[in-house]
Amino acid sequence: MSVIHDIGYRRYQGPRLGRGSVFASLYVHGMRAAFGLGRTFKAKIFPWSVAGIMLVVGVVAAAVKSQTNLELLTYETYPDQMSMLLILFCAVVAPELVSRDLRSGVLPLYFSRPLSRADYPLAKLAAMITSAFAVMAVPMLIMFLTAAFSGDGIGAVWDEAKEFAPGLAYALLFALVYSSIALLVSSFVARRAVAAGATVAVFLVTAPVVGVLAFATTTTGQQLAQLASPATLVGGVGLWIFGRPEGMPEELGIGGFGPLYGAVTLGLIVLCVSLLLVRYRKVAS
Repeated sequence: MSVIHDIGYRRYQGPRLGRGSVFASLYVHGMRAAFGLGRTFKAKIFPWSVAGIMLVVGVVAAAVKSQTNLELLTYETYPDQMSMLLILFCAVVAPELVSRDLRSGVLPLYFSRPLSRADYPLAKLAAMITSAFAVMAVPMLIMFLTAAFSGDGIGAVWDEAKEFAPGLAYALLFALVYSSIALLVSSFVARRAVAAGATVAVFLVTAPVVGVLAFATTTTGQQLAQLASPATLVGGVGLWIFGRPEGMPEELGIGGFGPLYGAVTLGLIVLCVSLLLVRYRKVAS
């Protein structure tokens, strides 16, 4: 006859934090994974290298402006100039957030907890967006602080803030679009290297299409050509918000199609997030 022995284990009597705590834990874990925190030195090399390069560019631009009053980069042009580095950052970080879990088969363990099917991808997406935004926002903040407090009086700080806020919003738009695309692509690929390559390919393959359309159509077609690539799509929204830079030919601008660029960008974000939720609803089942 079998006997159950009491060997001293105690039941957990503490609070059960529930779904919100699990979501927050996934978000924090995603942020740490994005920058390789708590992992080997090898995992930290690429994200911190990209962040370091962006930081150096921002510090140099801030130093030059404070010493010579020459603007190498503005708050509006900084995200544009850093877009390729941001693509590489997202291409490496997104597979770290989702591809590893796909390959190791731990998703059923996540969904055995009080976690909805939407919580997991949304927490990962929030971590991806935050990390992508942070690598641009920190250098821009340094540029702002240097310029604001090297001026005369509180009026200079306010004037600088009015330029800084739209630039920061522009950087957030880059983070939203690039993160949504990168995480969606990575959610279908279990191998991190393949997921990173596929993410970069999405951005690079569409870029030549813009060039072909820009030089093979009418002025209206050229103004709409930038809709064909995620990178130039966000740049088109920037032209709508900040206006065409002085000296830029009209055909290289977006004409009166600014609202269309804004609507397509919003639609792209919604589409990527919706497909991501559908993808994990299928994975969970």
